[in-house]
Amino acid sequence: MKENEEKLSSTAAQKEKIRQRYRGVNSDELDVIPAIPQTNFYEDQREKRVAVYARVSTDDPRQTSSYELQKNHYQDVVSRHPGWKLIEIYADEGISGTSLQHRDAFVRMIDDCKAGKIDLIVTKSVSRFARNVLDCIGYVRKLAAMTPPIGIFFETENIYTLNANSEMSLSFISTLAQEESHNKSEIMNASIEMRFRRGIFLTPPLLGYDQDEDGNLIINEEEAKTVRLIFFMYLYGYTCQEIADTLTRLGRLTKKGNSVWAPGSILQILQNERHCGDVLSRKTWTPSYLDHKSKKNRQDRNQYLQRNHHEAIISRDDFIAVQRLITNAKYGNKGILPELQVITEGILCGFVSINPRWSGFKAADYRLASESVSIPSDTAEPSVFQASQGELDLRGYEVARAQFFNTGNKLCLTFSATNFKFTQECIRKFNTPYVEILVRPSTMLLAVRPVAKEHKNAIQWSKQTNGVDTCKTIAGRAILPNLYELFGWDVRKKYRITGVKKQYGADAILLFDISDAEILIPHTELPKQALSENNDSPNMPSKPLGTTKTVLAYPLSWTRSFGNNYYRQAQADELSRGLDGKDENVQAQGTPYYPEPPLNTTSKDEIKRNIDSMLENMTQEEIHERTTSKE
Repeated sequence: MKENEEKLSSTAAQKEKIRQRYRGVNSDELDVIPAIPQTNFYEDQREKRVAVYARVSTDDPRQTSSYELQKNHYQDVVSRHPGWKLIEIYADEGISGTSLQHRDAFVRMIDDCKAGKIDLIVTKSVSRFARNVLDCIGYVRKLAAMTPPIGIFFETENIYTLNANSEMSLSFISTLAQEESHNKSEIMNASIEMRFRRGIFLTPPLLGYDQDEDGNLIINEEEAKTVRLIFFMYLYGYTCQEIADTLTRLGRLTKKGNSVWAPGSILQILQNERHCGDVLSRKTWTPSYLDHKSKKNRQDRNQYLQRNHHEAIISRDDFIAVQRLITNAKYGNKGILPELQVITEGILCGFVSINPRWSGFKAADYRLASESVSIPSDTAEPSVFQASQGELDLRGYEVARAQFFNTGNKLCLTFSATNFKFTQECIRKFNTPYVEILVRPSTMLLAVRPVAKEHKNAIQWSKQTNGVDTCKTIAGRAILPNLYELFGWDVRKKYRITGVKKQYGADAILLFDISDAEILIPHTELPKQALSENNDSPNMPSKPLGTTKTVLAYPLSWTRSFGNNYYRQAQADELSRGLDGKDENVQAQGTPYYPEPPLNTTSKDEIKRNIDSMLENMTQEEIHERTTSKE
């Protein structure tokens, strides 16, 4: 009780002390040094170096009047205000206010503020200064924090940013300006969508075409010569750089009238579908109205394709062939037109040859190519073997899968999303650095056979290291997405399949069973307890199999068995998969398969004749023009 009383007494004393302190001193004992009063913006007669910022959002000639009126108006405003000296009128034409991108005059004005050349900025309204809230408030604060502070006067809203109560009003108005830009962007996108739905397309200037009074594309024959030469040269095997150098040497003009060509310009012409008479709308789209940065449209927005929209300069088949060449050039296949090849006879009937550098085909194309061939139907279910008298009855016993034995001489093939690699034991089986890889999706089998370096689909799977053949990592960004889809794999994981060597007379193949693939799961994707050496969980091994970076996982169906029934395995697994050996012919070559009707491209000889003729004519024209200009 006594302690509580003492505590209350102490608290009361502390409170009384605080009250005494805050009663203050007698005002007669203080001398007040008054602050310099803030001059009203409209009454301020001090000399100021004034900058005017003006902006119009489009470069339409009709906007020129608005732009000129703004300039004239502010010249008069500055001249009428005592003490104001006009430094410069900073003006951006044809630029949006939602971003500082390309607003060169605005950026230069801010730099001059930092250099101490400006005391005051005058502009028509908040929306003229910036339609982005962050930019508007951010620059107002930066300018106000300078020494001496720089203010901005927004004439329409009657806001001067160095006034203490200006920021709330400015934030509200700039938010409205930004939302107005957002609404305009939405309205414009909706308008464009309605146009495209009705086949009304935007037609920007395009080499090879002019536009009539209705905006229709009409062939410009002189420019069309250049377009045809570009396509024919690329089909014949010239690179974009070689084509650009040729056109520059010939003095051919771009659509903008330039005589110097760049490889990027050539590629854009080659990829523009309008040269074959089609129109594809909305190839790019703009995710944000604030930064106006466009992105490639990967089905993020609707696209509209109209075939035969106008007269073509290049045949559609030649155009498609060029697109396939361009796609394959990304993976080192320059000048090679890809072609699916399916084996139609022999032990590998129904297998489709794959090339890791070939793009342009889909997983469904490989499946259709395989299914286009009638695979031998000797796929009857193996009969159940009965043990003879005196033999061991091994019914109920299984032949354990090779994956369960960690031996160093297994034939393995490991896949990731970007490359694949054979084990050293595979290399030893064939005394050749080049092989062909084939796949039959219906039976989930992959085959490998040796081929010569000159083979169209030859893959180098080994290299010489200190005189020894070692396995080589094979890049496969072009083909692996298709294989992963065919096999039903997860692109985030690695897979390993085990194979066997099959001998057929003097020939041999490596055969891999895809359905028995092992999964290599990175440690980062597993729970920590799964990696613990002292795991007490009864459902987990004390330490999982794998490497220092990955853990081996097996198909869920394997939990019910160790392998195949002994007698079933003895009948040779390939018999039940159509590899019946009736007509071995391991070296049977593939037959072209076309997912669509084959392209009727211009023949190589005709392309060469056209190129020679066009180059000769253009050279004569260039010589004639030079001679005429000298005279």
